Amino acid sequence: MQQRVHPLVPSSGRMGGRLWCALVVGALCSIASAQDFPSRTTRVVVGPGPDALARIIGQKLSESWGHPVIVDQRPGAGGIVAADAVAKLAPDGYTLLLSTGSYTINSILQPKSPYDFERDLAPVSLIATLPFILVVNPAVPAHSLKDLVALARSRPGKLNYASSGKGTPPHLAGEMLKQMAEIDMVHVGYKGAAPAVSDVIAGQVEMMFVPAPTGLPLVKAGKLRAIAVSSPRRYTGLPDVPTVAEQGYPDFAVVGWNGIHVAAKTPPAIVEKLAVELARIMHTRDAQEKAEAAGFAPAGSTRQEFDTFVRADIARAARVIKAGNIQPD
Repeated sequence: MQQRVHPLVPSSGRMGGRLWCALVVGALCSIASAQDFPSRTTRVVVGPGPDALARIIGQKLSESWGHPVIVDQRPGAGGIVAADAVAKLAPDGYTLLLSTGSYTINSILQPKSPYDFERDLAPVSLIATLPFILVVNPAVPAHSLKDLVALARSRPGKLNYASSGKGTPPHLAGEMLKQMAEIDMVHVGYKGAAPAVSDVIAGQVEMMFVPAPTGLPLVKAGKLRAIAVSSPRRYTGLPDVPTVAEQGYPDFAVVGWNGIHVAAKTPPAIVEKLAVELARIMHTRDAQEKAEAAGFAPAGSTRQEFDTFVRADIARAARVIKAGNIQPD
């Protein structure tokens, strides 16, 4: 009689049996570690951008778990310092990276980084998004995107748009507008949003895509004029300002975002536990109100949804960078 072999059990003898045992033991250890997780202090590493969301989820995680959550700011090199640190620390779920769109862009623009974003880091959950506001200096004779495009076409190569630096989401938003509208504008990269905004206000540069939390008070104060918002839907802070898509470019959609990544080899059960808890937190009224007060649109996703979101963001950045022949510094 032919011996029946379970379809999941290797039939290659002693080595196959050892491999099977190792896999079983590994799976059991992963489940056990997830059941014990968390049992000590967790750290949220923040690279570029504000730490508001890290502090919101840090407080909520600490309250839920009964263990401290520390926000660890490691700015520098467009997020490379922060991401590299998380990628190379123990993959145990106790070190979280507050990821942003800068990481997806750098995965294309900085191929020689000391880490590989897709290989070395695993997506956990999308925390929140925010739109960018296309603003101009009030002296610029444009009150709509149609006006601005017409002005750019009448002055090819004469209008400048600022950003918080080469390869940042505001830079790619400007580049995407250039490509879709087929206009010639000059990018002026700064070391951060603050000096870029200051020069737009002073009239040294005509326009920029500015993060909504930064741009909103300046628009309301009359220091900048809002032309459009970059997100697929209108920004609640400026409900009368139409999106770029509404003004003739239906495929235009760019948002800033924050999510959580962990080291790639973190046990799947721990990643799932983190994802469920983060999504729960971001669907609570208190966390949503705090995120909205900081200018963000709260999200809270599954890890599968976030993985799809990140892959789409990388693909979009790759298309814009290639079409614009954007080169790293």
